[in-house]
Amino acid sequence: MDFKDVSARFKKTRESAEQEVQPQKHYDPAESFRIRGKMIGVLVRDARLNAGRTLEECARKLQVTPEQVERWELGDDTPSLPQLELLAYYLDVPVTHFWGTSTLEASEHDYSRVQMEYLALRDRMVGALLRQARESLELSLEALSEQTAIPVERINAYEFGEIPIPMHELSVLANAVKKNINHFLENSSHIGELLTLREQWKQFVQLPEEIRNFAANPLNVGFIEIAMLFSQMPTDRLRSVGESILNITM
Repeated sequence: MDFKDVSARFKKTRESAEQEVQPQKHYDPAESFRIRGKMIGVLVRDARLNAGRTLEECARKLQVTPEQVERWELGDDTPSLPQLELLAYYLDVPVTHFWGTSTLEASEHDYSRVQMEYLALRDRMVGALLRQARESLELSLEALSEQTAIPVERINAYEFGEIPIPMHELSVLANAVKKNINHFLENSSHIGELLTLREQWKQFVQLPEEIRNFAANPLNVGFIEIAMLFSQMPTDRLRSVGESILNITM
């Protein structure tokens, strides 16, 4: 037997001895259940507080005692799936929230940060549009200030997005640079698309009932598409089509 064999046997013996000395960790089902129950409890409390509901209100909805709901939140007891489904409905959260890994409170902090970033970006965009409209008219800051009675320093801060423009002042500034308020509206992001859709819906519901019924009928899409084509035709071409239709009917 050479030195390498002796060394290998010695190393194997030492590793076996170390394994015997170190106690092996065994899986504890009870501890696992306890941790899972605690996690569900944290998410139940998170959903309840986010919805602004009390222990008593949730207890009445599920026909249990407030103490029982509190036990759920502390992880001392765990609700069943049907009870979680009813809680999800009452607290306005997806039922998967209760076996997720993130709280609504944390999501709310992230959402608030996104909101602040959006507001800062929109202030800069509105200011840039104001400056662009002013410069296109070759209107100086001093001249705009004189027209609107808004100090030059404040208009300059508005144009660089350093401070938000109050709506009543934006109306006056927009009128001075010959722009409609719609010129400053957001229309490219998800928020802008949603706001545009709401405005379109508002205009649609103001149409006479017979026109709304006609437009809402899928069978009339072809007629609407023809009307859209007519609206895009040059005036002389449209007049020619009208004359042709008149000749057919005579």
